Amino acid sequence: MSEKTINGIEHVAKPHVVVIPYPSQGHINPLLQFAKRLASKGIKATLATTKYTLSSFSTLQNVNIEPISDGFDDDGSPQAGSEELFLKLFKLNGSNSLAKIIETHQKSPYPVSCVVYDAFLPWALDVAKEYGLVGAAFFTNSAAVCSIFSCVSHGLIELPLKPDDVRDNLPKMPLFKDNDMPTFLRKPQSYPAYLSMKLSQFSNLHFANWIFCNSFEDLELEVCTILVYIGILNFAQISQSQHSINS
Repeated sequence: MSEKTINGIEHVAKPHVVVIPYPSQGHINPLLQFAKRLASKGIKATLATTKYTLSSFSTLQNVNIEPISDGFDDDGSPQAGSEELFLKLFKLNGSNSLAKIIETHQKSPYPVSCVVYDAFLPWALDVAKEYGLVGAAFFTNSAAVCSIFSCVSHGLIELPLKPDDVRDNLPKMPLFKDNDMPTFLRKPQSYPAYLSMKLSQFSNLHFANWIFCNSFEDLELEVCTILVYIGILNFAQISQSQHSINS
């Protein structure tokens, strides 16, 4: 907790974490649960979600919700017409929206102290650092999936992906068949915009203060161990079922 002077009166400000998910159900739910967990520990938690997804939320206990814009406030990503345009304008409008949230709270009793962002949105970390805040990446995929994309991003695995490439670079991983591999990597030309987004997760990750993974320690311990050993990622794993954070 830190002290903040407002109108000549000193207030003890508890930590305020803004959590930003990618606007799809498989991403919103894990980050929402994480925000609830933070709130249960006495931390002020704000979920910043797109205006289009905002209507799907009911009132949440202990977690504030604030809107951000992806540039397509009426219909979300389908309104964009293409994945490339949606992601481009989400970065532009989302960055501005996040900056406004941070600025709005600067003079409040609860200034934002940390941004936890979906790893699909690395621009959120750039905004956090511009305001001198700490930032944490949250990977909603398993550690196994993250490790494969990380190896591709670091040039350790070339595309199109072959199962033997995974075994050679990540020896703790099980032996996969060809159709076990993500389509993004087996057929990189199939979804170029989303492949670019997946790989951009690692573009500024070295500036993040923490890295969280939506996983189970007992299930993926060997995968995380080898990632730390070869210096690609250092995860703090989150087990939703046990509601615990292990670092």
